[in-house]
Order: sequence, then structure tokens, then C-alpha cells
Amino acid sequence: MTDVEETIEGAAAADGSLTEVPSRGGLPTSMQPRAPYLEAVTAYGFRGSTRFHVPGHKGGEGADPGMRMAFGDRPLLLDVPQDIEGIDVGPAPTPYERAELLAAGAYGAERAWFLTNGATQGNHALCLALAPPGARVVLQRNSHASMIDGLILSGGIPTWVPPEYDVELGMAHGVTPESLEQALERTPEARSAFIVSPTYYGMAADVAGCVEVAHRRGVALIVDNAWGAHFGFHPRLPKSPLELGADAMLASTHKIVGSLTQSAMLLVARSDRIDSAAIARMIRLVRSTSPSSLLMASLDAARRQLAIHGEALLEQTLQAAERARVAIGATPGCSVVGEGMVGRPGVAGWDPLRIVIDVRNTGCTGYEVAAALRSIDDIYVELATHATLVLVLGIGEKAEPLERLAHDFGETVRQIARPGRRATALARAPSVLALGTAISPRDAFLGRGEAVPVEEADGRISCESIAGYPPGIPALLPGELITAEVIAYLGELTSAGARLHGAADPTFTTVRVLVES
Repeated sequence: MTDVEETIEGAAAADGSLTEVPSRGGLPTSMQPRAPYLEAVTAYGFRGSTRFHVPGHKGGEGADPGMRMAFGDRPLLLDVPQDIEGIDVGPAPTPYERAELLAAGAYGAERAWFLTNGATQGNHALCLALAPPGARVVLQRNSHASMIDGLILSGGIPTWVPPEYDVELGMAHGVTPESLEQALERTPEARSAFIVSPTYYGMAADVAGCVEVAHRRGVALIVDNAWGAHFGFHPRLPKSPLELGADAMLASTHKIVGSLTQSAMLLVARSDRIDSAAIARMIRLVRSTSPSSLLMASLDAARRQLAIHGEALLEQTLQAAERARVAIGATPGCSVVGEGMVGRPGVAGWDPLRIVIDVRNTGCTGYEVAAALRSIDDIYVELATHATLVLVLGIGEKAEPLERLAHDFGETVRQIARPGRRATALARAPSVLALGTAISPRDAFLGRGEAVPVEEADGRISCESIAGYPPGIPALLPGELITAEVIAYLGELTSAGARLHGAADPTFTTVRVLVES
């Protein structure tokens, strides 16, 4: 138990109202209805204190009138800096410390950190703590781009483990325990392994199986659970990675759970395979010295709602989503991808808060259907690919918008469909192949590079991390040998209308390569 946890338990016992309450993560569960950081910021923001500290808008008085009209005065009053007495300074546990401890309790973690630069910040900190210069780590090949950036910062050297791949849909799934074991056998010196679950498409990996494989070798398993911050809070959802034995996980609470964009959490279990103090040091290294109180207050509030009302709100979403799936699946040429995938390699569970639609039999690509939905119905989806559309639902989703979506979707597809034709998926993405790593990502990215025409890049070493966006999964990484297959794939993505995230030349006319000695 940490000093802060002991302080909280002692305070609870002295108060008398929180004694003999079952605890989770070292905290009385009866404290979950509180949002201590949100409450402290609100108390300071609205009591009329005279402010001779940053920010310069002074609670809104100095803000641009247009911004005040757009945002309103309340967010500006609550936009306060760190080091305010009674919020994050003062007798321990401060409201800020209580908020993070309550988050740890809600997820069954030993430690939780609020992140104000998204899960990206957590990935960077994890790489710096667990993959120092020259250290070997095992990493899922289609991890988020921020993991690669983390290795560039840390100097760690990856051994790639490929996910399972659905050729028909052009969809990468999770890593299997067997593939993870093979990667660990190739890298006996690795002390940590990073996998992704769930995927952008809502497919959950066999985390428990991967935990067993990793722990048998004394390796910490870290799960990028960015898309599954709600896992474990409803019986019809997969369990959270921490419940399944993972040593650490990321939770992008803004994606589905309801905190503000750019906010997330990093959660670490009680484990002798991970040094929490080292992670805390690295989080301080990569965080702003002016973290947003609005983002952190939203994390505190989102945690409270999830812990107290999450199951009821998720049930509302699940019921609405099921009706929408049935209606969308009745659209000619369309089928809904979901629970039927469970049991395939790399798919041990699925997230019903994702609606994945296979549109190939409409004769249109997902890009075309998404464009039509925008122009005709003003509907925006999360992801479009050659074969699919992905819709992301939120906690407490109401039935009416989904009913309207299902109707508008059906009408729009009927207008643009090309009966008798079938759109094909892109060629197998190189991001799921075992590509050749010539040098470390850090050495390649920071090395002397030059831009060359893509047709002359075959066989050269990439200095760039290039991903089709969304979903931001790299197809080419720093330190890898560029192949004709990679060039063709990225060219196909560009022609299809995808954006190339991270590319120095978004048109993919040129690519940055390491200067040959």
C-alpha cells in the first residue's frame, strides 16, 4: 500500500463513515461517487478568488470575446494551473492524488496516472521506462504510431510479432499467444512485450493467453487498451486487460467513456515485473508543466460515471446498438461484422460498441460510402477502408440517433450502390508482415536522411514512420528496408483517398531514406 493510500484509509477510519467498506485497489468503494479533483477545481473556479497567476485570461476576463461566446465563461473559470493550494498542493492526499487513486480503484490497478496528451503520452513513458537504449522488446507489428515514436525517444530495439490478418476484409486482428511465444523465443533477453487489444475494429485478443506466455518467461505484458477503456464494466463486454493479468494498460477514456479529447489514463497492476517508480519518472519527463485542469477534471468525472453508472449506461448503448445492427444488416449488399468473428485466430472477444459494416457487395468501397454519408446526410463515421466502415458508439448512446443512422444509411447505400459488382479489399498490408529491420528506429529517424523519389527507394532504409490514417497504424517504420510491396501498398492507399500520417511528403511522391555511406 502506498503512503497516499494509507493516508486515505486512515482519514476514512477517523471519519467513521467509510470504515468496513469493501475496497478495490486499496480504496473504499464508497468513495467512488466522489470526484475530488473536479470538485476542488469547481470550488476554486467559482468562488471569486482574485487571480494573479497564469493563465493570462484570468478566468475569462482577458479572453477574446469570440472565444468567450464560443466556449462560455464556465470553462475559462475552471482553467486553472497546477500548484494551487487545495487542488494539487497541500496536505496529502490532495484532491488530485485522491482522483488518481480512485481511478486505480475503479480499474483494479495499483497505480493510475492522468494523461493530458492522450494514450500517446503513456506509450512514450512506457517505452522510456521499459525499453531503454539498446534494450530488446517484443512489439505487435501494427501497434499505434505513438509506440514507434516512443522507441525513437527511448532507443529500444523491437522484435516484431505479427497479428492475425483477415485477407478478405483487409483487417488486422490481435496477436495470438503462439505468435507471442515465437517472438519471445527469438528474443530471450526481452523483459517486456507490448500488444494491442482491442483493435480499431473492436476485436479483442486472447489477453489471458498472452499473459500466461509472457509471465512464464518473466516478461511483463503491456496492453494498448486505448479502445477498451469501458471493458470490464458490463458483463457482456470483454474483461479489462488488468483483470486478465496484464501488468499495465492504457485507457483512452476520451474515445468511448466520455472524458475530453486528449485525455487518457495509464494503469499499472501490482507486479514485480514493472517498476512503477520508473514509469512515474518518465511520465513526469513527457508531460507538460502546464497540464490542463479541464482535461484532468474530465477524467475524474468520467471515472466516477463509469464506476457508478457504467453498467446501466452501457446497457442502454448495447440495446440501441443491437437494433441498429439488425437494420443496417438488412441493407442490400451490406453485412455487419462482429460477434461471428469470435473464435477466429486473434479474436477472443469483441466490442459491441463498434459497428463494423462490410460494404463490398454494394459495389462501392467504404471510402465511397463514407463520402456519400457526409455529403447527403451529414453523417461522419470513425473509419472507412476499401471494404468496411467503422462506427464508434459512446457510453449512454441513445436509440434515436442510431435509428436515424440506420434509416439514412440504408437510403444512401441504395442511391449509390452498383448491383452486381463487388469491391475488393486492398492488397495484404505490409504492416502485418515480418519486414526487415536494418537498424534501430532511433538511429534511422535521427540519422542523416534525404528525400528520394519513391520509385528509387526500393532497398533503402526508411527514416520515416508512415501510416494510412485512420487508423494510424504504420505500414513503414524507421530502420526498415523499403520494399516494392510497401511502395505499392502506400501508393494504393494514397490513390484510394487515405491520408498518410507521418509522411514528410503526404502525396507519397518522395520518401525520406537514410543517406548511404
